Amino acid sequence: MLKTLFAFAIGLIFGIGILLSGMANPAKVLNFFDIAGTWDPSLMFVMGGALTVTAIGYRLIFRMTHPVFASGFSLPTRKDLDARLIGGSAIFGIGWGIAGFCPGGLVPALGLGQIDPVINAAAIVAGMLAVRYVPLFRASQPAPAAR
Repeated sequence: MLKTLFAFAIGLIFGIGILLSGMANPAKVLNFFDIAGTWDPSLMFVMGGALTVTAIGYRLIFRMTHPVFASGFSLPTRKDLDARLIGGSAIFGIGWGIAGFCPGGLVPALGLGQIDPVINAAAIVAGMLAVRYVPLFRASQPAPAAR
């Protein structure tokens, strides 16, 4: 119960920060990317603040022997770059640039009662499902006959 309460509180603080910083507003995000037009550099401060808090947090957390609510750290072990990672990152970036929503800003925006975040969330879910099930579908297809 305490773990869930802490997770909820951290998520609420994050969501409020996203809303206050303007990251849930796709127009503000798209203006940040529009360097040659209506560029809005204010999100650099948001990102700089987030990176500073993260850097300090990592230094403090990794001094601990284990997380507060777990017996050990779960860190990724793969360090290689493959086509799926690079392609997925490119698709993510293109989608962010077109829609103006990253997942961090999208989740709080879902509560604003607008249709655009819902459409974007559906596209993200469809992409996640495609990554999982398209390879399974392709593997189940018979190999083409040799000519």
